[in-house]
Amino acid sequence: MLLEERHQVILNLLDEQGSVSVTDLVSRFNVSEMTIRRDLDILERRGYLRRVHGGAITDRGRSYEPSFLTRAAVNQELKARIGKAAAELVNPGDSLILDVGTTTLEIARHLVNKNELTIITPCFQIASVLAGNSNIRLILAGGILRPKELSMYGPLAERAFNDYFVDKLFLGAAGVDFTAGLTEFNLEDTLVKHAMLRSAKHVILTVDSSKFNRVAFTAIAPLKVIHTVVTDTNIAPAVLARLKKENITVILA
Repeated sequence: MLLEERHQVILNLLDEQGSVSVTDLVSRFNVSEMTIRRDLDILERRGYLRRVHGGAITDRGRSYEPSFLTRAAVNQELKARIGKAAAELVNPGDSLILDVGTTTLEIARHLVNKNELTIITPCFQIASVLAGNSNIRLILAGGILRPKELSMYGPLAERAFNDYFVDKLFLGAAGVDFTAGLTEFNLEDTLVKHAMLRSAKHVILTVDSSKFNRVAFTAIAPLKVIHTVVTDTNIAPAVLARLKKENITVILA
């Protein structure tokens, strides 16, 4: 198992159980105690857990949002694959919204060489990736800056999306749950996502498999607003079956 995959399993166990022990993780992964202690140290430095004697406990409330750079370092390879698969859904002449997020940033990287697109985003990092292509009409939402995210929120950002109607929205979420629906870490981003959803003809959820069966702080929308999900092949079979039962198209990257 790759290092990032092992880290994700550890985080999933923490979400489910609230704590993990070094002994149990050594047995589960068939690796040395030193390797597990090193894994836990890395995850603690990234703000995902708190080390205790013999293991670790979750150090995250539902409204806790790791920084953009911290999130970007988790499941990076999976997000790159999801970004490539999502970008393949874009056709010349499309108008798009790219939501804030580490996975949507990967989509932007795979759209750089496409032409005849109109793209609206509240994310400075996405805008900087796309700015070099003069064949892409790029619209950056105004509003209040979130410095650590380099993204915009507030009434001006919401108004920007209320003024346009786009073909496709590539949406991110902190959690995807069949009861709670789509959820996010903070209210400010959620309100902007509400405006995005009102503007889009086709909604494409782009999340890695760790986001399923997870509930964050604020409700974005029920799952029925989603037309397509692009995720990775690590998705649990039961989750995949349930998505298809909900008549949501699933693309595995």
